[in-house]
This record gives sequence, structure tokens and C-alpha cells, in this order.
Amino acid sequence: MIHPLIQPVIALVAGILILVRPALLNYVVAIYLILVGLMGLLRI
Repeated sequence: MIHPLIQPVIALVAGILILVRPALLNYVVAIYLILVGLMGLLRI
């Protein structure tokens, strides 16, 4: 099992990327949603 703090870390990195490069918003949100969805399906 992966460490339980992985989702908050992903959210933090996504937020920082959006602040640094607002043009990446669509990509960052899409990647975040895919990762969270996969972690939910795989029960990570």
C-alpha cells in the first residue's frame, strides 16, 4: 500500500503548478482527476 499522504502531496504539487503556470490548468486538473480516480479504483 502506498503512503496515505500521496493524495495531499499530489494536490499540493497541482496547486503549485497552477500558480506558476496558469495556462497548465486544464492539464493539471485532468491529470489530478485521473490519478485520484485510479487510486480510488485500485484502493491505493
